[in-house]
Amino acid sequence: MHLTFLGAAGTVTGSKYLLEAGGRRLLIDCGLFQGYKQLRLQNWAPLPVDPAGIDAVLLTHAHIDHSGYLPLLVKNGFGGRAWCTAATAALCEILLPDSGYLQEQDAEYANRKGFSKHRPALPLYDKQDAIDALQALEPVAFDRPFTPCEGVRARFRPAGHILGAASLELEVEGRRLLFSGDLGRRDDPIMQDPSPPSPPVDYLVVESTYGNRSHPDSDPAQELAEVINRTAARGGMVLIPAFAVGRTQELLYYIHQLKQQRAIVDLPVFLDSPMAINVSELLARFAAEHRLSAAQARAVCDTATYVRAREESMALNARTHPMIIISASGMATGGRVLHHLKARAGNPHNTILFVGYQAGGTRGAALLDGARETKIHGGYVNVAAEVASIENLSAHADWRGILAWLADLPAPRRTFVSHGEPAASDALRLRLRERLGWTAEVPTHGQRVELT
Repeated sequence: MHLTFLGAAGTVTGSKYLLEAGGRRLLIDCGLFQGYKQLRLQNWAPLPVDPAGIDAVLLTHAHIDHSGYLPLLVKNGFGGRAWCTAATAALCEILLPDSGYLQEQDAEYANRKGFSKHRPALPLYDKQDAIDALQALEPVAFDRPFTPCEGVRARFRPAGHILGAASLELEVEGRRLLFSGDLGRRDDPIMQDPSPPSPPVDYLVVESTYGNRSHPDSDPAQELAEVINRTAARGGMVLIPAFAVGRTQELLYYIHQLKQQRAIVDLPVFLDSPMAINVSELLARFAAEHRLSAAQARAVCDTATYVRAREESMALNARTHPMIIISASGMATGGRVLHHLKARAGNPHNTILFVGYQAGGTRGAALLDGARETKIHGGYVNVAAEVASIENLSAHADWRGILAWLADLPAPRRTFVSHGEPAASDALRLRLRERLGWTAEVPTHGQRVELT
């Protein structure tokens, strides 16, 4: 039995783990690389395994860094099933075609404006490729054992994080493997707590996004109120690049609460992301996975004016009064938020508010590091607006949360710390050794290990 780390090794993106046993091949997660150019270029490199030779894909959740490579995998010959939870399938039906569409739009815009060095610029895959890939999805309920291929028994366990997110338990040739997926936080205002793993486990692959950080005790609602109120006081608007899945819904929840409490100026709120709008509507469909009542879920959705059409999005940039715009993408790497940045970043009255993890190499990370100009669509945009962040809105467990999730698990034979920047992964490796007495290792990209 062998495990190869094809992504999320030394970085938080591109999650792909290839498990080979008894002539069978399973791909656990199928994500796109994001962030630094050298990472994104890996999306174009062929996999070291023929997609047609992969028996099954198992998706822990729908975020693009875990699912976004699936359309290319299918396009290149994968003909098996992609197993996931029902909510993950529903989210993929929204996210994957949107990913293809955005890549088409970016390529078209680059060709029209002539700022790409490629002639012509091409998308990695298009919207139709993504729609075709949806046929591979095979939804399965949480906690229900299933057989993705002969000799492999699997089960998804709730991981919090976002709708449908799961940790994955596998039994192969008498050995048990556990992939944490992305773990959510305990006591999240919307999502249910992650379910603890079922011991024993022979091999563990655990995420480490926040492996070197502890979430602050600050109140994110209060921080959000302070940003909104001080921006409104100087006549500016708040632009929030936000992940369409999870973070947007949490923001709307807090804004709704703050308005109910009269803790913020009653500014108009615009949700300028068709994808985020569609995701928000799923709160009612998958009510068992979150803490909100039906009335609360409806109120959260009604907090914002939905902006679906491109013309409506463009019209927002002609408005001059204080307001709040929430738009994707969360790391400001693409999508409609780039047009709002071009229009708003140069005004010192405005605020650009980041509310989620910013991977190295992304525009969001550069702005938080103090960049006073940013390149958008081939040209440089001056940044005079306030750049702020709220760190306590993360959907990932911090190192304390990860260790608490593992607390009742006997030491596995081998533990692999992945899905983290190098400092975060190594910090979690040390904490596993010092606090749990485990021997853990941080794999490198492309590393193939034998599970003896």
